[in-house]
Parts: sequence; C-alpha cells; structure tokens
Amino acid sequence: MRALVTGGCGFIGSHVVRSLVADGWEVINLDRMTYAANPANVAEVVRHPRYRFVQGDICDGALVRELVGVADVVLNFAAETHVDRSLLDPGVFVRTDVEGVVMLLEALRERPGTALVHMSTDEVFGSIPAPLEAREDRAFAPSSPYAASKAAAELMIRAYAETYGMAVTVVRCCNVFGPRQHLEKFIPLFTMRALAGEPMPLYGDGMQEREWLYVDDLVEAVRLVLEGLPTVAGVRAVHVGSGERVANRATAEMICDLLGRPRELITPVADRPGHDRRYALDSSRMRELGWAPRRRFVEGLAETVRWYRDHGAAWARTAQGDFARYFERQYGERLGRR
Repeated sequence: MRALVTGGCGFIGSHVVRSLVADGWEVINLDRMTYAANPANVAEVVRHPRYRFVQGDICDGALVRELVGVADVVLNFAAETHVDRSLLDPGVFVRTDVEGVVMLLEALRERPGTALVHMSTDEVFGSIPAPLEAREDRAFAPSSPYAASKAAAELMIRAYAETYGMAVTVVRCCNVFGPRQHLEKFIPLFTMRALAGEPMPLYGDGMQEREWLYVDDLVEAVRLVLEGLPTVAGVRAVHVGSGERVANRATAEMICDLLGRPRELITPVADRPGHDRRYALDSSRMRELGWAPRRRFVEGLAETVRWYRDHGAAWARTAQGDFARYFERQYGERLGRR
C-alpha cells in the first residue's frame, strides 16, 4: 500500500510517517517546509527505500493531482494549527486549511478508489460546558480563525462527499503532545522557558481546560482507522480523545515540578481574544473499535519534558523560521517588554 502524507515533516505528520514506514507502507511525504516543519523529524527514514520526500504546497493543484494519482490513501496533516498565529494572520489559515483541502478533494475526484483521512480538531465545537462532551454529530461553533478554518474544511469535505459520492474519514482529536512538537505550543514553550529560568506566559487565570493525548496514542488510533476505511460514500467522523482534562495552570505547575523550577516562573498575562474555556470529546466510538490511550497524561508529560530537557536545544536549532521574532510579537507586550 502507498500513502501520501501531507505535512509529514510536522509534529503529528512525522510521527505517522515514521510509523507507516515501519509498518511496511510506501510513503510519499508532501510538505511545504514552513516554520512548523522540521527535517530532523524524519531524519531516521529519509534514506529508506520506501520513503520519498516532495517539497511542495497542497495548494499546487497539478502537483497534488500527480501525487494523489499514485496513492492508495491520502492522510492530510498539512495545516496551519496554532490559534495564536491565526489571530495574527487569519488569511494564511484560510489558504492552507481550506483551499489546500479543496485541492486535495479535486484531485481525489479523479481517483475514486483513493481514500482520504483528514485530520481535524476538537476546536471546531468551541468551548464545551462541563460536564458535557462533544459527540461526532455536535454542531460546529468555532471561536478562533484557526478553528473556523478547520470547520470550513470539514464543510467542504461534507459537500464533496455528498455531491461526488466520496468516502472520507475525518479524525477529530484533542490536544496532542509529545517529543518534536514546535516550540510555540504550550508544553514545549513552557518546558523550554522553565529550563531557561524565564517567565512562562500563562493566559488569563490559567483555568482553561484542555484534553491531552500523547502522540503515540494518536498514531495507534490512525493505524486503527486505516484498518477500517469506509467504502460507502459519505463522511465518517471519529473522535480521538484521552478523557483527561487538565487546567493550563496545573499543567504549567507540573512542568515546573518535573524540572525542579520554581512555580513563580508562571507569569499570568493578558488573555487572548475568544479563548475557549474547555474542550471535551466523547471518544466512545473509537473505544468501541478497540482503541484506548496507553499513556496517562502524567506519564506522557514526564517523558516529553525529559525529551526537551535532553534534546530540545539541539533540536530547536534545526527548526525552520524565526521563533524568537514570533514570541516577541505574541508575548512581548504581555510580558511588559514594549
């Protein structure tokens, strides 16, 4: 079997790429190599005979048609994913997250036997009041430009499935964490700041709840999805969540404790606009299929923090883009540096 993985040099995509190669798949990795991509993420498979890297854009229709034309399955992890960046530059998210998905769908129209697995997010539902959990059929209510771009992509997928008789699987996942995640994300950012003894900028009161899933558990869920791809036209949505919801402040405190750093490094800053209070997925459908997370949050967090302590500085030097400039733009004024 041959898989086309888009965004395969990013955090989630690279973990899936390495897993598929290990499982015997032929893998084509299409990545534009934006700031979120890191060639070090796929270094261990780069010379593998079943792996091929193509630097390109999913908005390039001709290239996408060529690559889809030789694939049995397309797994779409190419996306702009960071809420904070979507507040700074929403248009970039519309281009990649919506227009890019349409390019994939157009190519797949010409290949009716090729399956699509699309990565979405729990954020399409907006904030979920306790004790509710979002089932697959819950109405969208996105709060950020990022969440809206992912919801719009899903609506285009629904429209194509209905209009052109396509079978698509949408995976909506909670917050994924683990080694090799970009430094702008919550756990890597706070870990590296704590290691350096620098202020850890916590939005608002820090009581926003996030549902956390270790990346290896997501990979296992993707494996299971690939074993049961639908053949009947329509969209099959599945939720992949851990059920472990933790307040951001508590996560920051655990990071400090794991590194032996004072909790006083946690610095409350002005909240971001439209900040969702709580995410919660009902993942019973996946559990009925036999999937369940293997890592508890505290275990995965300890392993992740240890990885960044041991490898984070060297790994960050291989990253694309100017993280320092972004950090200053997002947090400089909040930390009183302007």
